[in-house]
Amino acid sequence: MPWYILPPLFEPNSSEHPVRLIPSKVFMTDKKHMRRDTLTTHAGRDPQSHAGLVNMPVYRGSTVLFRDVETYENRDPNNFKSMRYGVHGTPTTFALEDAIAQLEGGHAAVALPSGLAAIVVALVPFAKQGAHILVVDSVYGPARNFCEKRLKPFGVEIEYYDPLIGGAIAKLIRPNTTAVYCEAPGSLTFEMQDLPAIAAGAHAKDIPVIADNTWGTPYFFHSFEHGVDISVHAGTKYIVGHSDALMGLVVTTEKYWLPVRRAVADYGYCVSPDDCYLALRGLRTIGVRMRHQQQSALTVARWLQSRPEVLRVLYPALENDPGHALWKRDFTGAASLFGVVLKPVVDDAVADMIDELKLFGIGSSWGGFESLCIRANPAKGRTATKWSPGGPLIRIHIGLEDTADLIADLEQAFKRLTA
Repeated sequence: MPWYILPPLFEPNSSEHPVRLIPSKVFMTDKKHMRRDTLTTHAGRDPQSHAGLVNMPVYRGSTVLFRDVETYENRDPNNFKSMRYGVHGTPTTFALEDAIAQLEGGHAAVALPSGLAAIVVALVPFAKQGAHILVVDSVYGPARNFCEKRLKPFGVEIEYYDPLIGGAIAKLIRPNTTAVYCEAPGSLTFEMQDLPAIAAGAHAKDIPVIADNTWGTPYFFHSFEHGVDISVHAGTKYIVGHSDALMGLVVTTEKYWLPVRRAVADYGYCVSPDDCYLALRGLRTIGVRMRHQQQSALTVARWLQSRPEVLRVLYPALENDPGHALWKRDFTGAASLFGVVLKPVVDDAVADMIDELKLFGIGSSWGGFESLCIRANPAKGRTATKWSPGGPLIRIHIGLEDTADLIADLEQAFKRLTA
């Protein structure tokens, strides 16, 4: 039976020693038999360590005081779960990180100020001069931008590959390949990747697999059971869930924990404990929110499939989606984000249609309680594969509104599209 050790907490002591380290409360949990809804409720919580409060309090602070010179000077530089300085986190930070790592099944997690920051620290440990990194062609736009504008000028070769490559990724691995970067599904074009097959090909040559799991979340996709070594999240989306905080998270296996965590420290990234508190609050309800939003998304997506204005819907949870078999095999649920390819119309008509929507906001994010709709043009960001869907693409996020109201809103907006 595994041991889960909570991060150390601090409490006031005498004037001689204003701050004293309390030994972590240790208790046993059988994680193999603890289901996800139980984990999201209890992971990262120990009420008796802070006056019985259900939620982890917000610990704010920069300076940490030590009882003597020896303790201060002998602190372990590799122990990132101890209180050393505020930039490395506080008990609020540690509680979030432990909860996410447990839920996803990784060794440890680290919180960052944004999803892009999480992508950066997942890549830089492998971005040595002369290195070759394989990146999926459907990758999140800012991640591609980082590779092009920051990694390539420093002598890192970036090769983009077909999202559908599967086990054939092994043919692209060279002696200087240091990592394979995946995103399943792509956040604009929604191709599913065969992550276990990619991982098998990469691991056969001792190459780590990094995967953006923002769409699947730790709730619907257990990365480490499918061969992923480093899992990246824009926690801003479903983990926070309320569109009120920016958050990035990286979860790793034990082998890659220190390289990633040291990169976080070297870049000076840190996260507000207030934002960590908001992420913990959102995490407690991720299951009920995502299950509800998945059902709503399926209802709206199936209605869209029946519309004469729609060419096809890009959503792996739909039975006729090309990636459905992989999604059904590897995921336990689907996010409420999908693409809609419209039949050919002029660009202005698409903009007019989106402007006509009353319940769907126009915004870049997703995963919150509100529905969103934007235009997308993935073709300009593809180099290894061609994106030619046959019509303009819009991306829709389904929030917590009633689906009948969302469908009525889309229906009236389609009248503007065809006008």
